[in-house]
Amino acid sequence: MSIFLQIYFNGHNWLASELTKAGIKYTMLDNAFDNIDDFEQAQTISDSLTIETLHKILDSIAEIYCPVYQEFDQVYHWSVMQAEYATDIVFKKQEFLHSIYERLISTAIHTVKPENIATFLGHKLNGNYQDEMGNNYNIRIEGSRIKHTMGQNSIKMYDKFGKILRIETTTNNISFFKHYRPVEHRDGTTTNEQAGLKKNIYSLFPLMQILKSSNNRYLEFISAIEDEKAGTDTLSQISQKKVENERTYKGFNFFDKSDISLLLTMARGEFNIYGFRSKNLQKNLPGKSSSQISRILKRLHVFGLIKKIGKSYKYYLTDLGKSMILTGLKVKNLVVIPELNCMRPI
Repeated sequence: MSIFLQIYFNGHNWLASELTKAGIKYTMLDNAFDNIDDFEQAQTISDSLTIETLHKILDSIAEIYCPVYQEFDQVYHWSVMQAEYATDIVFKKQEFLHSIYERLISTAIHTVKPENIATFLGHKLNGNYQDEMGNNYNIRIEGSRIKHTMGQNSIKMYDKFGKILRIETTTNNISFFKHYRPVEHRDGTTTNEQAGLKKNIYSLFPLMQILKSSNNRYLEFISAIEDEKAGTDTLSQISQKKVENERTYKGFNFFDKSDISLLLTMARGEFNIYGFRSKNLQKNLPGKSSSQISRILKRLHVFGLIKKIGKSYKYYLTDLGKSMILTGLKVKNLVVIPELNCMRPI
């Protein structure tokens, strides 16, 4: 005989209850806090919820509303069907968020590619991936929303009542995400390996860290969008030639076929997470010899777009590199090309 219970746990409501107990004043709009007297203490309280405590709460609910399982000397095995983790940026005034929100949405719609979505979710996109991926934009009563989907997982950005910018990662299959954990083998041995999360509630703590990192990567992405002056200055700097050790290195041109191919390769999601080696560039830039790849890496390094990790042969994009590529693609795709398309031939 099988007995199933489905319980929805709202972390915002739980936190509101705990804030009341602690005497910390707050106000809410729907399921979002638009003000808390002590945000830092509120985060500490939020982080204090343990899985053991949650397990006891779930068992107590089962005893009250479905005690029949005790007659069969059984216990409930609690698993996770869906989980969400939200990061809220609270603005003091609606006009502050309104002044940047439409630009954030517009840029995200045009610049977030499948490899970016995979990067946000901590994955590497490969040719074997067959599930659904894409962007979706809609307008709701509470505000507008953009949703980036990868299979049964998504990351959303939306405004709550024009005052709160929420980044939210949702998963309907937590085993999609991996972490290092003990893995039992058929021969009875156990090793620590990177494996998919188990679907029981004791995976919630590592899952929370993973989803929080997903939100942070998305925030890092959109943070590079808004500072237009800094972006323009950066583009100006990297488009000019540089001289180092009496050798001249040409700047980067977003309308040069060779440069745009290189920069788009650099922006691949898996490179942002795992870094890249010269052989990775050679694979994605067909026709380039090893010596040409070495000169390309030197050029990128001179302009401060990449950094080398320790004594390894692995490179990563710098913050400047990420910002430059995003800003350049934005200017080209959202401003220059649309303007040229509107011009009529004489």
